[in-house]
Amino acid sequence: MIRAIGLAQRTSRRTLITICVMLATVMQALDTTIANVALPHMQGSLSATQDQISWVLTSYIVAAAIATPSTGFVAARLGRKRLFVISVSGFVVASMLCGIATSLTELVVFRLLQGVFGAALVPLSQALMFDTYPKERHGWAMAVWGMGTMVAPILGPTLGGYLTEYYDWRWIFYINLPFGLLALIGILAFVPDTPIDRARSLDALGFALLSLAIGAFQMLLDRGELKDWFGSTEIVIEAVIAALCLYLFIVHALTTNRPFFDPRIFGDRTFVTGLVLVFIVASVMMSTMALLPPFLQTLMGYPVMTAGIIMAPRGIGTLCAMISVSRLIGRFDPRLIMLFGFSMAAYALWRYTGFTPEVSVSTISWTGFLQGFGMGFLFVPLSTMTFATLPQQHRTEAAGLYALVRNTGGSIGISVVTAFLAHNQQVNHAALAERATPYSPAFRVPLLPDAWSLETAEGLARLNEEIDRQAQTIAYLEDFRMIMTVAIFAIPCLLLLRRPPRPGRPAETQRAAADD
Repeated sequence: MIRAIGLAQRTSRRTLITICVMLATVMQALDTTIANVALPHMQGSLSATQDQISWVLTSYIVAAAIATPSTGFVAARLGRKRLFVISVSGFVVASMLCGIATSLTELVVFRLLQGVFGAALVPLSQALMFDTYPKERHGWAMAVWGMGTMVAPILGPTLGGYLTEYYDWRWIFYINLPFGLLALIGILAFVPDTPIDRARSLDALGFALLSLAIGAFQMLLDRGELKDWFGSTEIVIEAVIAALCLYLFIVHALTTNRPFFDPRIFGDRTFVTGLVLVFIVASVMMSTMALLPPFLQTLMGYPVMTAGIIMAPRGIGTLCAMISVSRLIGRFDPRLIMLFGFSMAAYALWRYTGFTPEVSVSTISWTGFLQGFGMGFLFVPLSTMTFATLPQQHRTEAAGLYALVRNTGGSIGISVVTAFLAHNQQVNHAALAERATPYSPAFRVPLLPDAWSLETAEGLARLNEEIDRQAQTIAYLEDFRMIMTVAIFAIPCLLLLRRPPRPGRPAETQRAAADD
């Protein structure tokens, strides 16, 4: 009887910890995409140019990317609970400051603070979920945690579009207040602290080199398209700084006694393979999300709110998949589950390659649901397997590196598809324009010469507009094909993951859970 009461108390405590962890995770994950659709409104309100308003996104990404790798060290020196409280409190305060900002400079500075305080939330929450639940329930724990980290960014544009359309862009920051306060109360009440390791020192040189490399590389990605990539002196300088600092960081890590990242975590083949796969998963997910909104708004003419609603089934598919995979993870080889996920995502991307501006809303929504469903079958088993063989003392540090690689994968994916979209659109426009001659069969069709006359300014303007529309459509389809290829390429990497140990017999599993 006493044993049953103790088990019920532990279960209740785990549930409460999960709720407050999920609130913090959702709050941080939403802010990665919720501001994207509000940029035009911010631009007008703050009297900023298109180049300047992009710093609202860039400042947050760069700050979070630089601060994420230090999570393991800071958690060891302050304790996980104290760092969690500081991060949530700082993130909420910075969000409120963003909401009341009266100038672009203020908004950018406050977004920098948001990125610094929010960087630790994802790795801390992931490590806490692993430590809260016994090993046989790690799959379920990652399914619940993944609902926040994957579904929230997908639904971010929809929520951001609604708040901006019916209220004001400042509400995309104010909405963090209730999430943050509830999370903070739960963390203070239920989250246990970890021992403080005062002896652990910070590899200042390693952190500085890695920060410079990440910051310069992120700036290169964010401003490359605007500055014509390596045709710009700024981009060349950023590329040199990123490459040089990364090289020096690797050399320093291999020669110092206490490097910034413990080299022993890279001796785990499954963990390293998991980093490669999460890089691919993030690039596929984020690049697709970066392409669909302009496809819906520019080519198909949908307003922001409608485009967000059309993309919502993607999040529903991911949510359904994660609920399902939490029940399958203990019964099937996680590699087979991931094989299904990559195959489903690749199939959905193949369907995207056949889209035209006349595609129906139902087709877009259903294809988005399929891709979201496939992506949902990837995140949980991948997170579970990546950390399965790592010692507990390395989990917070490894979770920070895992989050860093995921964020970098998403940034690179967005930059690559955006650059290819602009390049291919120009190439396709030139190729199609070459065929726009009086001798082309297309101009011999009745009625067309009146609309696309080569002899009048109005006809040439309409013809150029249609050519540009077709060139842009083809460029989008070529980008979708490239993303599909990346998803297919990831499938052989599954063979590098070590086969997970077979789960124990039901009776043993129940006994282990009861003894926990």
